[in-house]
Amino acid sequence: MTRSLCIDATGAGPVRLLTGLAALAVAGVERASRPKPPAALDVEELGDADADAVRRSRDGDGDAYRALVERHQARVGAMMWRFTRDALVHEELVQDVFVEAYRSLPTYRAEAPFAHWLARIATRVGYRYWRRRARERERRTVPLAEWDGVTSARADAMAPSEAAELLHALLDRLPPRDRLVLTLRYVEDHSVEETARLTGWSATMVKVQVWRARRKLRRLLEKITSAAKADPQG
Repeated sequence: MTRSLCIDATGAGPVRLLTGLAALAVAGVERASRPKPPAALDVEELGDADADAVRRSRDGDGDAYRALVERHQARVGAMMWRFTRDALVHEELVQDVFVEAYRSLPTYRAEAPFAHWLARIATRVGYRYWRRRARERERRTVPLAEWDGVTSARADAMAPSEAAELLHALLDRLPPRDRLVLTLRYVEDHSVEETARLTGWSATMVKVQVWRARRKLRRLLEKITSAAKADPQG
């Protein structure tokens, strides 16, 4: 079956592959099965309310923390879809974020808005999940037939659900750290500064990690392409 991405395995090809697959997946039917992303939070407006709720939560007020969860749950839920397509796993990850946030409240110094601090915890929880999966199971191997033509076809012919499946399968073959930085930078289109805030890395580290991850992605695509060409059934 001929795939639909006008891409090559060298130069900027791997990045165009990621962004092209992501655009197709987001624009199509996969998005329909997920909750609508919440409106952007006004962190300035929520600052006082969050600070008061954090203060009361530290004093043991369960209702105060419940209010924080209800206020930020939709945003955290939207973020955690980047780490899994399984609804049950997604629910567990969202819960893990708020459990870890509660346990970490004594370390919150209010140097950044609570929403930003919570987003960083969410990124850490998801990254830890990817690392655990990488240790617990062998990486899923996509049959060569599934990749046949991926480096030579046109983007407008691929179904959105197919693009989403291919995107996740491709990223799943990379180490968690590389998958995270490529997802944040090229799939979700975060800036270097935003990626640094979410990961806790420096901007320089983000740039270095992006460079390394792109090299690994390019080598992966070259390997897949070479194997597909060598396969008489490909």
